[in-house]
Amino acid sequence: MADLVQLLAAPFAACLVIAGLHCYMGIHVVRRGVIFVDLALAQVAALGATVGLVLGYELESMESLLLSIVFTILGAALFTFTRNWDHKVPQEAVIGIVYAVSTAMAILILDRAVHGLEELKAMLVGSILFVSWSEVLKTALLYLSLAAIHLTFHKKFEMISFDLKRARDEGVSVHFWDFFFYVTFGLMVVQSVKMAGIILVFSFLIIPVVGALLFADSFKSVLILGWVIGFFGSALGLIASARLDLPTGAAVVSCFGLILVALVPVGRIVISRR
Repeated sequence: MADLVQLLAAPFAACLVIAGLHCYMGIHVVRRGVIFVDLALAQVAALGATVGLVLGYELESMESLLLSIVFTILGAALFTFTRNWDHKVPQEAVIGIVYAVSTAMAILILDRAVHGLEELKAMLVGSILFVSWSEVLKTALLYLSLAAIHLTFHKKFEMISFDLKRARDEGVSVHFWDFFFYVTFGLMVVQSVKMAGIILVFSFLIIPVVGALLFADSFKSVLILGWVIGFFGSALGLIASARLDLPTGAAVVSCFGLILVALVPVGRIVISRR
């Protein structure tokens, strides 16, 4: 038992850190209707890292990280200026195209790398079971900084996500705050994907929030319930992974999915009684 606790302590702490900010960002993403923006920005960041490989930089190097950030900022700019496109071309279509093209380009680049398939697998599913305490601390400090930014400018971010018309009527610089939102979002994704992989990061962003929305309406209530779902999904997934010798990321994502399936009928009963 002591060995199991020691093995899972750092991964569980990493999951809690990721859930802490991802649930908050997930509310904005769901409200904006850009569900797959996390996957797209994560893949754009991964493309930056793969370009670094071609240039001779290791995936864990500072140069690779900087390239990921640069590519993420470019992606943030693209999503900012396509938000107001004609409704004939919804932004979700643009996000899907960016994801598909970025993935294809990353595969083409990694196909020429010596350990390309292993690197691609690491980007998709991550290796959160082997995360170090120093990586958890670094991520926590970054997320606290991003959380402080969002707390300071919460009204601006909330307005452009929840009431875009009011923001424009009040003269808020929508493009600036949209870009600022996507940049902070992208920085969060770059760090979390390094630890957990694209699939798990997407699950942390969306599934707890969707589960919480079955029972709550207010921003605060959804956030708290999302954290609770994130806590239990992480704990159950990590324990299942260790006990049954399963891939950690896939186990956590599957537990999130099972929790959501269990919550749907209960949520319908709650909604019908309101």
